[in-house]
Amino acid sequence: MSTYDSFESVKALKAHYDTTVKQSNLKDLLNDSDRNTALTLEFGDVVLDASHVRIDSAAIGMLQKVAEETKVLEKIADITSGKRMNNTENRYVLHTALRKPEGEELKVEEDKDVVADVHVVRKQIKAFTDKVRSGAVVGHTGRALKNIVAIGIGGSALGPEFVFEALKKDAACAAASKGRELKFLANVDPIDFFRATDGLDVEETLFVIVSKTFTTAETMLNARSCRNLILDHYKAKEGSDEDRNAILSKHLCAVSTNLKATAEFGIKDENVFGFWEWVGGRFSASSAVGLLPLSLFYSYDVMEEFLKGMNHIDNNFRDEKDVTKNIPLFLGLIGFYNAHITGNAARTILPYCQALHRFPAHIQQLDMESNGKTVTKEGVRYPEGVEAGPIIFGEPGTNGQHSFYQLLHQGRVIPAEFIGFTKSQTPINMDGEVVTNHNELMSNFFAQPDALALGKDI
Repeated sequence: MSTYDSFESVKALKAHYDTTVKQSNLKDLLNDSDRNTALTLEFGDVVLDASHVRIDSAAIGMLQKVAEETKVLEKIADITSGKRMNNTENRYVLHTALRKPEGEELKVEEDKDVVADVHVVRKQIKAFTDKVRSGAVVGHTGRALKNIVAIGIGGSALGPEFVFEALKKDAACAAASKGRELKFLANVDPIDFFRATDGLDVEETLFVIVSKTFTTAETMLNARSCRNLILDHYKAKEGSDEDRNAILSKHLCAVSTNLKATAEFGIKDENVFGFWEWVGGRFSASSAVGLLPLSLFYSYDVMEEFLKGMNHIDNNFRDEKDVTKNIPLFLGLIGFYNAHITGNAARTILPYCQALHRFPAHIQQLDMESNGKTVTKEGVRYPEGVEAGPIIFGEPGTNGQHSFYQLLHQGRVIPAEFIGFTKSQTPINMDGEVVTNHNELMSNFFAQPDALALGKDI
């Protein structure tokens, strides 16, 4: 057992960077068309352009050797085929199964098809959310449930909230959610409670409590605050348990595995939607954790399309054995290179799309909670001077340009990942303007990487 710095391929890549790449000029590297082609990956509508990374053709080949020596492809196969990869808790890591289409099997060691289990829950979510959205399921006074408050924290909030914000102004999603509200309640700070509930009519509100064990301290305190809000509104605190539960059952549902605790809280079993121990919190947006509140807001049909998109890139990750064509894997290798070979302590996520303004926060958790450890999964402590993972921050462009880009341009070297789209969700075309709003945005999107990579000759 060893840490990553002890692998021969990593040592060779580090030596090559220190003696060759570090002395090179990125302007010269960008003149190498073969190198640029190798650093440009396409899969469907997704394009990954890593040509502005300070890496030469030899280092790209050596990075592939790192992948081979560390057996990354074998580990991908193990994850996606149902091996127990979380050795500290003896659990599977099967979040890709949450996005698989019905009928596609994934059998684990006990010969149980987890995809079939996933679709049982997905059908329950579809049936419930269709009834709520159609008015077949209503609040205590018979009014339609137009408002949803999702109560969770960490992965039970960051992922779903990022997706909610990302889809909000898409034309189909905006039409499907018209007249509805979705709020997220995560922080135990009472200010967050009032921000999430202020202006909502309790009689038209459904509260979704997300906690696997139904014991998460912050989530349960917020859930009790919401339950108190419901009972106060209906002046039902002094009523019988039966009367109170009759009211609560109309305004509460849950994503949990603890049916005893949810029933004691006033939630009917049929309004509790489960998930499995192999769903890690930070990867749970495509489970009932995200699917339930997002389907209540956008409709199940919309979210099913979103899951298909996730499955599309999952297939590239699982099936593509050429490292230079596997977009998730190659992006991961470039991240490893930027953090551990070039020695950069930070990484910034820069979406040139306001819809992705919560994406950096989501990635912070995905990366820093996953990699922010001082030991390997085998329990080997990193030696002094060997870091775990980079510090991640970000802000949408062009906002960030007027905030922290000064540091990027002149203060420190920080690898930057730019995300852009060819079309806007909400295009604006005004007479008399030289360019459209989106083209102005994308002009900055293309200009900033060049400016950061090439600088200015004086």
